This record gives sequence, structure tokens and C-alpha cells, in this order.
Amino acid sequence: MNALDPAEVFRQEAGELFDVLEAALLDLGQRPGDRELVDSAFRALHTIKGSGAMFGFDKVASFTHEFETAFDRVRRGEITPTQELISVALAAKDYIRALIEAPDSTDDIIGEAILDDLRQFVVSDRPVDAPVMAASEPAPAEAEQAGWRLHLEFESHILRNGSNPLDLLEDLCKLGPSLVIPVTEGVPFFDELEPEDCYLQWNVTLHANCDRAAIDDVFMFVQDEIKLTVSPLAQAEMSELTSSSQLFETEPAEVPAMNESALAVSAASAGTDVRPAPEPGAKREGPSVRQEEAKREERGIATVRVQAERLDELMDRVGELVIAKARLSQLAAASSDLSIKIIAEEIERLASGLRDTTMGARMVPIGSLFGRFRRLVHDLSRDLSKPVEFVTFGEDTELDKTMIECLADPLVHLIRNAIDHGIEDTAARVAAGKTGPGRIELHAIHSGAQVLITVKDNGGGLNTGRIRAKAEELGLIAPGATLSDQEIHQFLFHPGFSTAQTISALSGRGVGMDVVKRTIDNMRGSIDLSTRPGEGTTVTLRLPLTLAIIEGLLIRVGEGRYIIPLSAVEECVELTAKDEQARGRSFLNVRGNLVPFLRLRDILMMSGTPDEHQKTIIISTGETRVGLVADQIIGNHQTVIKSLSKLHSDVTIFSGATILGDGSAALILDVTQLVALAQARIEKQINEAA
Repeated sequence: MNALDPAEVFRQEAGELFDVLEAALLDLGQRPGDRELVDSAFRALHTIKGSGAMFGFDKVASFTHEFETAFDRVRRGEITPTQELISVALAAKDYIRALIEAPDSTDDIIGEAILDDLRQFVVSDRPVDAPVMAASEPAPAEAEQAGWRLHLEFESHILRNGSNPLDLLEDLCKLGPSLVIPVTEGVPFFDELEPEDCYLQWNVTLHANCDRAAIDDVFMFVQDEIKLTVSPLAQAEMSELTSSSQLFETEPAEVPAMNESALAVSAASAGTDVRPAPEPGAKREGPSVRQEEAKREERGIATVRVQAERLDELMDRVGELVIAKARLSQLAAASSDLSIKIIAEEIERLASGLRDTTMGARMVPIGSLFGRFRRLVHDLSRDLSKPVEFVTFGEDTELDKTMIECLADPLVHLIRNAIDHGIEDTAARVAAGKTGPGRIELHAIHSGAQVLITVKDNGGGLNTGRIRAKAEELGLIAPGATLSDQEIHQFLFHPGFSTAQTISALSGRGVGMDVVKRTIDNMRGSIDLSTRPGEGTTVTLRLPLTLAIIEGLLIRVGEGRYIIPLSAVEECVELTAKDEQARGRSFLNVRGNLVPFLRLRDILMMSGTPDEHQKTIIISTGETRVGLVADQIIGNHQTVIKSLSKLHSDVTIFSGATILGDGSAALILDVTQLVALAQARIEKQINEAA
């Protein structure tokens, strides 16, 4: 097994911290008084700085430290973060990411310029690092106080979380001369000691004329992992201490040196009372029952970081197992041996469970993708001077990680178009009687075996007349041709199609929506588009849950067998003699509704005589229904999707292939392409009849 590259592990963890930092900064722009958001941003920065230094990313640590220093007055509550300040902070975040991902291509001049911009917003005449109140003028409540007495009791898991108590003690000692005494009574015997747990507690006497806030700042990033008891140290008590035992020096004292084994232990649980240091020779007690329960609870919620490639490889193995299981089931069905049938059923049950578990491990909440677009909306809103509110729903909806990766670019194009073309500028919105900022909504919801992702805006809607005029100009339709609004809107997905009057950095070249269409088609999905003039536009993406294994309907046409994704199948009906006689019309009467149908024999150019009793499978994409005529419906089939080779890239009616139980191959029909083919044939028939 190859060991993970520590630098790569840091990059992965830093990526998660960047998401937290960006979310906190964006929220801070809307809730500038939220202290928790400021603390969340600083915790992320502090962890990036510490981990960067640990893994040798010195530039990252240095720049992040400067970022923290410049942003310190925000944390102290001395200034309110404005949108301009948030924009500069986001730029600083981007620069730190560049230092981690591509350190050789970053420009130090750019980094210094970002820090200068940041200092310009947060630094006043008084240096940032200067205390709020001069040392010679103590606060009235602390005039008689000459120091602090502290008891530090850390959670046992603090070392595993990457924090070092000695670093915190060192920062505390920088506030003034200190006496640090470790409390060792919670350290268990050697055979009971957990190397990664912290058992030590500390008593600290701090001789510093500082306020309580300065002490709290030292432990800000571990406030959920420490029980801190602080009490003022009176001047009289301080004099008694100094005269009896020369505890303090003129400079901050160093933390007493400890060996690594001592560092690996810490205080007992966080509910313990403050206790004095033990007498020499006192018996040490083992961990309490409460500690053991906490450890078991921690182990119960532990997670393991797994490389995505290993999940993909596991999914491939499961796919092969599903194929082998189908072969075994087929052999068992043809056998009269009861024991083989029982074993086949057991393996089928286990394989199905393994398939579901593996697919579940690949499922990722779509909120991990939605979070990326908050920054996009923020920047576009600023660049286009269009106030835009961004709202998301259904962040917990889960989708295969491969689908998540494929969705990023299409959603970027849709959101950019919604802001650039859909949302009007402020003057136009006021003229239209609209109050408040523009609004972009991003929804995700499960619908059967599909996920529906919707991008909705409250802008001016699509200009159907302009779209039609552009289509006629490009020769896509004949002037005066009869088309529905929905058909006209589909031209937006044609390559090179754009109604923009001018070319800008955001739009106007006609690339974008065709990329969206192509990507969604490759994902075996479909796009629905609806609009209301003056009210806005809604784009809905219909996607399968996964690209790996689907439930399909196995059919036969001539001697060939084919798969139709079961999520697209509405019902199956028999092709009647009356329908046969109306061959030229190509319409079925399904409970009073006319449904166009395609004969798969004709499309696939099959020779031979059709079966006497042919079947029609009614499929749908969006609001469009089409019938597919086949010779036989064999039944449901668990389909492991195999991609077609590049030699078959021009065969659009197939989205892939699968291996059946007998070892033969079956092609998977592309429902979207078949529906488009049916619509084209209907239009041709209508034009010929006219």
C-alpha cells in the first residue's frame, strides 16, 4: 500500500478549510455583527497557518500570519467588515490557495499588494497590535489586580485534532512573566496510557496587567476543547508570591521543558474541579469511566479519508460482480439442483447489498457543490453592479460524486447567464415596479430515480421574439415557420447561438449553453426551460442518481437486445391491429391522448419479420412522451454501464452498453436522442402534409 503524500493530505484538508473560510467571509458580508462567523474564519486561518508551517509551506504560514494580523481589529470588534473589506479578504484567501496548489507560479508582488489593500481597510493611526488601552492606564475594574491565576484542563482528544498545548502555553507566557506547573495526577499507569490522548493539566500564575479578553484570545481556537478557570491575582497576593519564591523574571518565562512522552498525555475529562498539584509520591489514578465512554463515542463517529480513485476501482469491481451474479442466476434458473439455486439467491442478496453500500459511499451531498457558487454570485454581482440575493434549497440531496464533478461547469454557465442576461439592472427593475435585489434560487430534490436541479431567477424572462429573429438570421428556421415558444427557446442550446448585442468578458460569443446541453446529454439527463415575461426564467436539469449502475428494462428487437433506463419508462402497452393500420400516422391513442411512436426495427434497420404481438414502451423526458415499438419485453435488468469506444461517438441513439448474464452485450438506448428523433419526424410529417 502506498503511503499518502503528507503535502497532498495538507492540500486536501486545506481545501476543506478554504470552503469554511469562504463561507464565513461571504456570510460576514451579510451579517457583519456575527461574532461566530469571525471566529470561524480565524479558526480556519489559524489551522491553515499552523498546518502550513508543519508541512513546509513557509510562504503560506507567513502570508496567513500577515492576513491574521491585518484582520485582527475585525476580530476585536473595533471595525465592522464592509463589502469592500470582504472582497479583499476573499482575494487574500485565493492567494493562499494559489500558494498551496501552485507555489512556483505565484507572484510575491501580488500577495504584498493584497496585504496592502487589506491593511488600508483595517489599519488606522494606532498600530493594529497595540492594546486597546495603554498599559499605564488599567481598566477601573482591574486597577487593584496585578495578574491572573489560571487552571487549564484540555479535552483528551486535543492532540489528535492537531493542537499543541505547549504552543498555547507559550503564547500565554508572552503576555507577561509566568509560573507554569503541570498537574500530573490524571496521568494513568503506563499499561493504561493512550499515546494519542492528553492527560496533563496546568496551573499557571500570570503576572501581567492585561484584561481577561487577552487571555481568552490565546485559547480562542480551542475554546470547545478546554475548560479554563481564571481568577484575578490581587496585588497583595502577588507581593507575597514574589517575596517567597522568586517566581517571576523580567522577561516572559519559558514553558518548563517536557519530554515527548509527557506531552502525549493530558488532563482528565472537562468536568473535573480545579485541583492543586499532587504531593510528591502521591498515587496516580487511571482514567475515569467517563473518559472511557468518551473514547468509545469518538471511535463510533470516526471517519477515514479514502482516495476517490479507490472508490472508483471498488465500483468497477462491484459492477463486475453484478455481471457475474446475473450469469450465476441464469445458470441456477436452468439447473434442477436446489443447493445451487439457494447459493445463487444468497450471492444475489449479498451482491445487491454490496452494490447499495458502495453506491452509498460514492454519494455526496450536493451542498458541497452549491457552496462554490456563492462566491461566483458575489463577484458577478459586484462586477455587474447588480445587487443579487443567492438562495439554495435541498443541500442535503445526495448525488454520485462523479455527477457532482460533471455538474460544476453547466451550473456555472446557467448562473452566469441568469445574472448577466436574466436579472435586470437596478434602473430597469425600478421601472418595472420591482423592489429589492435580484434573486437567484438553486434547488435540488429527489424525484424517483432522478435528481431535479433547478436554477430560477426573478429577472425579465426570455425575449422569445429576439430568439426567433436570431434563429431565422442564422438559418436555423424558415421565416414564418410555426413553432411553439418552447421549441423556439431550445435554440438557446444551439452552438454559436447568442442574442447578446455586444461581446463582453461574460457573454456574447454563443458558447456556454451548448456546453450545458452537451454535458447534460452525456450524463443521460435532460433540460427543461420555462419562462414568464417580466417574472423570470426557470431551468430544470433532470439527472440520474449515478452514472455507474442503473435499473433498466431489457427488450428484444429482432435478434438484438437493448436496455431502456427504467426511470424514463412510464408504461408498456400492446401495439393493436388498429395502430398497425394507421402506420402512416405514427400516433398511438393512449386513453384518449395521442402519443407519437417510433418503430425501433426501422431505426435500427433490422431485417426479418416483426413478431405478431409487438409491444410499445411509453417513455418520457420532461413533458414529452414517445412510444418505442419492440418485439418483446424481457423484463427488468440491473445494468452496469460500459462506455462506448470513440469509434462509436457518432452513434447518438446509444448512451453505452452492458454485459448480460449469458456474456452477450446489450446496447443502452439514449432516451433524450430518441425523443428528439421522434419530434423531428413529427415536424417532417406536418410539413409534408402542409
